[in-house]
Amino acid sequence: MSESRSFSFAGEDGLDIQTVEWPLDAPRAVVIVAHGMAEHASRYEGFARALNGAGYAVYAPDHRGHGRSVPSRADLGHMADEDGWAKAVRDLRTLTGIVRERLPALPVMLFGHSMGSFMAQRLAIDDGEAYSAIMLSSTNGPPGAVARLGRLVARAEQFRLGRRAPSPLIQSLTFGAFNKPFAPARTDFDWLSRDEAEVDLYVADPLCGFDCSTATWVSLLDALPGLGEPEAIARMPKDLPLYVFAGTEDPVGERGRGVARLLAAYERAGLRRVTSKLYPDARHELLHEINRDAVIADLIAWLDGLGEG
Repeated sequence: MSESRSFSFAGEDGLDIQTVEWPLDAPRAVVIVAHGMAEHASRYEGFARALNGAGYAVYAPDHRGHGRSVPSRADLGHMADEDGWAKAVRDLRTLTGIVRERLPALPVMLFGHSMGSFMAQRLAIDDGEAYSAIMLSSTNGPPGAVARLGRLVARAEQFRLGRRAPSPLIQSLTFGAFNKPFAPARTDFDWLSRDEAEVDLYVADPLCGFDCSTATWVSLLDALPGLGEPEAIARMPKDLPLYVFAGTEDPVGERGRGVARLLAAYERAGLRRVTSKLYPDARHELLHEINRDAVIADLIAWLDGLGEG
């Protein structure tokens, strides 16, 4: 296996999007990884190495406002003043084009975790033909009343604090609320994993766990309803292979309820190649959970099975 390496490409507004590549001399396919909110691409090193071992080259960008894709440390958590989440989706589309230019003969798969899974849902709707498969980790389905209320709160906080400021109220209603079911909690991020060592690594990482700006939250929450619209899902290729997996104790997926809504929406739309798996007792970050080896093995087995179909 080759060493990982980094490069950058320009987003539509000229922002440098820093990207980690785990290359292979003769890969069978490529996986693009879209990480979640308040983390970064390098956390997927173990996952990428496992994919390398199975013959898959891996590319993972730091989304704008995350990792090294920031003009300065003060911009951590701020995607853009306007439409930051949509711009991050378009960054992924740009990276997909770069990968196709570099490796034109290979299938390209997209893996999205949490916020990255919503980006992957958007690309499945708008650009589904560009991918040979899409994997959604710790995702959710069409939002309900609570999410609609969250949009109103985020807009009010943006008006009150400004676009670039974080909001303690939004943080309390999201990440803070996610942790409450695990009280008495050892840390503010027990909801991520049952593996205490992995949680401690997250807490100690200066590029993880930060508060995002009000504009980032507004752009994300405004985007979610469109992902669940029947007419949007109907635009997805009916034979696009989809792998949806989550933990039964993941608060982002409402402990499986939100995942069930998503799967039901896909079934109503007539999508024919949807595979799903729920892992009992697992929390949000399945790639950093105590059963991560089994999770990764299951995902690679699914990918390998596509080539046999």
